[in-house]
Amino acid sequence: MVSEKTLSNFAVKSTVVQQQVLLITPPFTQLNTPYPATAYLKGFLNTIGVSAKQADLGIEVILRLFSRSGLEEMFAQIPKDRKETLTPNSNRIFKLKKDYIDTIDPVISFLQFKNPTLAYNICDEDFLPQASRFQQLEELDWAFGTMGIQDKARHLATLYLEDLSDFIQEAVDPNFGFSRYAERLGRSASSFDPLYEAIQSAPSFIDKMIFELLEPKMQGITTVCISVPFPGNLFGALRAGQFIKANYPKVSIAMGGGYPNTELRSIKDPRIFEFVDFITLDDGERPLENLLQYLNGEIPQEKLKRTFFKNGEKIAYSIGQSLDVPFSKVGTPDYEGLPLQNYLSVIEIVNPMHRLWSDGRWNKLTMAHGCYWKKCNFCDVSLNYIQHYEPISAQLICDRIEELIKQTGQTGFHFVDEAAPPALMRELAIEILRRDLKITWWTNIRFEQRFTLDLCRLLKASGCIAVSGGLEVASDRLLKLMQKGVTVEQVAKVAHNFTESGIMVHAYLMYGFPTQTDQETIDSLEMVRQLFQYNVLQSGFWHLFAMTAHSPIGHEPAKFGVTRVGPDFGGFADNDLIHEDPTGAEHEWYSDGLKKALFNYMHGLGFDFDLQEWFDFEIPETSVPSNFIYNAITDEAAEKLSSNSKLVWIGNQPELKITGQNKGILFIENKTSSLQVRFKKDNEAILKWLFDNLQGHNSIAWSALQENLQENQNPSWDRLHQSRVWNELRSVGLLIV
Repeated sequence: MVSEKTLSNFAVKSTVVQQQVLLITPPFTQLNTPYPATAYLKGFLNTIGVSAKQADLGIEVILRLFSRSGLEEMFAQIPKDRKETLTPNSNRIFKLKKDYIDTIDPVISFLQFKNPTLAYNICDEDFLPQASRFQQLEELDWAFGTMGIQDKARHLATLYLEDLSDFIQEAVDPNFGFSRYAERLGRSASSFDPLYEAIQSAPSFIDKMIFELLEPKMQGITTVCISVPFPGNLFGALRAGQFIKANYPKVSIAMGGGYPNTELRSIKDPRIFEFVDFITLDDGERPLENLLQYLNGEIPQEKLKRTFFKNGEKIAYSIGQSLDVPFSKVGTPDYEGLPLQNYLSVIEIVNPMHRLWSDGRWNKLTMAHGCYWKKCNFCDVSLNYIQHYEPISAQLICDRIEELIKQTGQTGFHFVDEAAPPALMRELAIEILRRDLKITWWTNIRFEQRFTLDLCRLLKASGCIAVSGGLEVASDRLLKLMQKGVTVEQVAKVAHNFTESGIMVHAYLMYGFPTQTDQETIDSLEMVRQLFQYNVLQSGFWHLFAMTAHSPIGHEPAKFGVTRVGPDFGGFADNDLIHEDPTGAEHEWYSDGLKKALFNYMHGLGFDFDLQEWFDFEIPETSVPSNFIYNAITDEAAEKLSSNSKLVWIGNQPELKITGQNKGILFIENKTSSLQVRFKKDNEAILKWLFDNLQGHNSIAWSALQENLQENQNPSWDRLHQSRVWNELRSVGLLIV
């Protein structure tokens, strides 16, 4: 084992001289922040001495297209006869082309936070040309009524860009979309035929921009690695590969990322290798390291790690024997080379959590590889990115946080965990406070009982602003069938703890789970209504259950009462499955009503409406008591303490003063308040010990407190716990987590 690792390190050092690597994210993912895959890989390559360049072709194409010269070129290339067949909306945009060309540069600059005073012009509503997207403004006035001028202007500017996007889709390239490109071709593509046919056609206006932007990056490059996270990136990736193959035939092309990991594990169609040379699966660090060694002639082909390649006329696959890189050794993501100051912060829809996705620049990090739960029956638990759970230390996470702040100048962090572990979140929050880091962060969680009110208060103090988690179907029967490991009551309590701490909560909501009845769908909606009514949730999103090939349901559909009916595997993608649910409701019927109700609930409306109001067909009466959620969140559970519990103080350091023979005062100056907590002199020793040890946001083990109480003849735990001074301290910042 040691000798293999030594050989690996030696081989990579020679790679530095011979291989010049370019990491690419193809169009399109997000406008506001880079997708992190290339930054993660570049960070790893740094640790093994391999230099690499990276590019986000998505944002580069957007900035090239949405510029004065880009729009001039776009409008100019539309044939005269094409104009006559445009819809009235696109015709209006074409006739207003001068207004769009004149305003595009200042609007883009505004969305990059480089031109904030333009907000006043935009909000006058006589500055931007307006087409059909602006017709929704009257409907949204109530939702955006309290927005500040900057936010309102960014929303108007977003509508302006969406109008242009509609025009581009109709008149220029039907595959265009701000966060996806030709997604319909990549989604559920069991056969490669439609993609292959499309990529044989003449390059579109957008394709040519991809080529123009890619060409200058290819100088001196020997290996291109294309990360394809979503179906909406696949066509752009293949176009890039096609261009490189035609113009730089000696360059090796590897493709990896979320799409191949989930969709291409059973690939049989060799035509994909007309556009790439290698396809890697799962974690990319070791496959990339081995690939670079192979390209240098340092290891044989059979030592490639989880890599597909063409062997004659067929596809070969090498699983490799080398171990994966430990998650603690993959390095800090490196964003060098990405235009961090040029991403666009837009406000697309009135959904608090979705706004976080599209608004602001976030450094992406991961607390733990994989999912610590990995039991949900609808999830791809058989795949490495879920199945292999490996956390890292809070100290290492904070080291990476500090490195990224220094590198990017940004203090916002999105932890992209499948489900952030509560114990690690506790340690991370303590370490953030101990280092006095001033950051803003959010992540995805399970609604674990371990998220007590105190833990949520600690997370808030460390900079956490939001969490998202899967409530799925708000039905205990179905949650048990899913193996979610939670109940609706538990979710309500945990979400309430976050909300009470000032942390926004977003719930992923599901309908159409196998065997879900009409009654359960309506009861689930009633649960959701109450969760929003009592401000337990602030954001949510419904999605229709989809059966995948790598989930327990996909493996054994009959066990869950459904039948797989397609698609027939055509040699390319194999992930999304078609199924029939003979005992369940007609799930698609409920889609519009569920989404309409949720939209209103998120904005504090419609709580008094009968659930029937949201549907144009008859639904059953809900069987959920109208006070179910209220009872759940007002039922105070007894405080649970364990040997793993810790005491943490999140306020400023108090000052102790003895004011009389048997009296004292704790003076506490916090940011927004001044507090005085009176205590008896009998408690002075334990209070001094407590705050001496909690100084600098250190923590105290619960066992250490008990030991101190016993050894130093301090008050017993019961007496201390029931004292007024203890309760006052607990209310102002003494947490047990």
